[in-house]
Amino acid sequence: MIVGAGMAGVQTAVALREQGFTGPVTLIGAEPHQPYDRPPLSKAVLLGKAEDSAFDIDFEALDVELRLGVEVTGLRAADHEVDTEAGPVPYDTLVVATGAHPLTLPGSDGVPGVHLLRTLDDAARLKPVLERRHDIVVVGAGWIGAEFATAAREAGCAVTVVEAADRPLAGALPAEVTAPMAAWYAESGTELRLHARVRHVEEGRVVLTDDSPDSAEPRVLPADAVVVGIGARPATGWLAGSGAALDPSGALTADAHLRTSLPDVYAVGDCASFPSARYGERLLVHHWDNALQGPRTVAADILGEAAAPYDPVPYFWSEQFGRFVQYAGHHGAADTLLWRGDPADEAWTVLWLRGDALVALLAVGRPRDLAQGRRLIEQGAAVDPTRAADPSVPLKAAVR
Repeated sequence: MIVGAGMAGVQTAVALREQGFTGPVTLIGAEPHQPYDRPPLSKAVLLGKAEDSAFDIDFEALDVELRLGVEVTGLRAADHEVDTEAGPVPYDTLVVATGAHPLTLPGSDGVPGVHLLRTLDDAARLKPVLERRHDIVVVGAGWIGAEFATAAREAGCAVTVVEAADRPLAGALPAEVTAPMAAWYAESGTELRLHARVRHVEEGRVVLTDDSPDSAEPRVLPADAVVVGIGARPATGWLAGSGAALDPSGALTADAHLRTSLPDVYAVGDCASFPSARYGERLLVHHWDNALQGPRTVAADILGEAAAPYDPVPYFWSEQFGRFVQYAGHHGAADTLLWRGDPADEAWTVLWLRGDALVALLAVGRPRDLAQGRRLIEQGAAVDPTRAADPSVPLKAAVR
């Protein structure tokens, strides 16, 4: 049984069949829609270029039973059962792939015009807002905030992004890396308000606090719609009382084969953290590629195969303000940052080294850097810093 019909859950079902599992597979999803991919929601679906983003998978031919529109409310591991609104359902092996829930803005529940962007229904509600070219306030200058602002500007909306921190992507990247990104907002016609905290939201407007460094800025922003993108937490609340071990973020603490602390229970995707020998710490990766790769490890372990420990090089991408941004690795333990190109240009790369080993990189409009750098990280390759910082030298040619 797989709980969660997003990328991680669907790919677990696919991987089980591809690797030779012949027993029954049940995929339970809380949403009524055919399982779908999420990245197009902030792009093609939102802008009306695609009706939906359903996975091109024939579940009947795959012999996978879909139970959609079913909310799972609890887990009783000793009984090998999950509780649902329709009653208990037994399992032999359980894979938890419930993803993450977006954080809501305190005090905004029930306020007309306040939106999240996580589900197909969210995108359906926002699509007519963009079509009417409304004034939109985006709360949060993270990845999803930037992607939504990009789509809203493309649709002709007036967009203001408010961010409590002093820069965009403050929780994800160092200040020196995000500094050039702040200019992208103005280039696109998006107003970026930093040091801006929301006091409250009411229909038609967003009221900011009075503690902004620039007291001349207006404190009331007109908003036909408010889109909140302030982060997400693992969707594990339904496991309360199950005895499952969770880390401080609320994620299931999976081991190197994505087994949880409970017998016959695995966890994969946004709802699970895992130990990384490569980086020497436990990682929680809320990105598409993790949901794609992890299921192969889960399927192999269920089938009793001696699979390698799950220790990927994290990877994600973002399309924002006319730029293709890619990141690979994990820079938390790096001790050196190298610029590869001028951040004032359209294309540039940042490298992070630990010692002389490449551990992470951010590539803006330089997909070849990303592809070569990702392989070097996987190999644990040492690089020559001088050559690596020269954008005219292929990264693979900078290996010592």
